[in-house]
Amino acid sequence: MRAHVYVTLKPTVLDAQGQTIANALRRMQHPGVESVRQGKYFVLTLADTLSTEDAKAEVERIASGVLTNPVIEDYTFRIE
Repeated sequence: MRAHVYVTLKPTVLDAQGQTIANALRRMQHPGVESVRQGKYFVLTLADTLSTEDAKAEVERIASGVLTNPVIEDYTFRIE
């Protein structure tokens, strides 16, 4: 079982790296890009012995306690 965790800055937090990427894309003749928000992506391989509910609870604990700074970042995840 795998969990895919996506971590992004909260919408109220300035994303300087995203702005830099968006500006570079416009200079590279990609005028259709209005903005970019950058983030982090993690793939967690979980034990097959975990139930789906236990896996979700484990990923919640890991994402909120280890992978993110809850003051400035949000996360979402999916399990497959």
